[in-house]
Amino acid sequence: MLNLNALPPLKSLRAFEAAARHLNFRLAAEELHVTQGAVAQHIRGLEATLGVVLFQREPRRLVLTEKGRRYHLRVREAFEMIEQATADLVVKKSRVTLSVTPTFAAKWLLPRLPLFAAKYPTIDLRIQASEGLADFYVDGVDMAVRQMKVPASSKLQATLLLRHEAVVVCSPYVKRKIRVSADLWKQRLLVDSHNLWPQLAQKRGMPGVPTSTKTIQFNQTSLAIDAAVAGHGVALVARCFIESDIEQRRLVVVGRQVVNDDTDFYLVAPFSLSVGSDAGVVWSWLKEQAGV
Repeated sequence: MLNLNALPPLKSLRAFEAAARHLNFRLAAEELHVTQGAVAQHIRGLEATLGVVLFQREPRRLVLTEKGRRYHLRVREAFEMIEQATADLVVKKSRVTLSVTPTFAAKWLLPRLPLFAAKYPTIDLRIQASEGLADFYVDGVDMAVRQMKVPASSKLQATLLLRHEAVVVCSPYVKRKIRVSADLWKQRLLVDSHNLWPQLAQKRGMPGVPTSTKTIQFNQTSLAIDAAVAGHGVALVARCFIESDIEQRRLVVVGRQVVNDDTDFYLVAPFSLSVGSDAGVVWSWLKEQAGV
């Protein structure tokens, strides 16, 4: 059994190891950020504890005794083993930065992040929520998810992640007020920045949204979804953002019509992204979660 009381003080051993490596008390003191006198005092205490002379103090130089030389080899080896054990224990995380829109972050990505953290604990995933297109080199972004038409760029690779299929949804309470198709336009429309309501009206053979229809405007789709859950009206939003709300009956789908404005959600990154890198792992995980 290890007897810690039989071991010399750690500070004395550190002072000895540094002094023996430099063969100079002053350099050892600078490395350890202590005074030269403190190093000398640690060495004297260590020699007294061990009952062994470790250094020969000669004019203008320091020389290890034979016992000091053998002891230094073992002490240095011990410190290297401690450093390696610590490095093995403390796992350094690799950082990957993903740029997404605020709604994609809140409604699709965040519910899945615990799965990612459990599967890849050594990857430090950073989420940048922004509507603007990311500059992969200036902003330090590894990849992005954006709603757009089919991307065409010689500098970027892109893969279709999710289809933008917008459906009409509302709370079960509001749904009870919609008995026929015309009742939809009597409800308050929750309009996000994409505003697909005119397209839905045309699909239903109407010239446009009735002027008598009341609306609430939101700059984020996530806000329109939250308002629909709260019973403030009907929203026309991407199905991929409301799957859990529908499953848990916080929202119900009104009608069967699907609206698409010729844009979908694409995963985009520079061609320099390596499949074997941690960024490549995130890329593959996002595709896996989307069922691509």
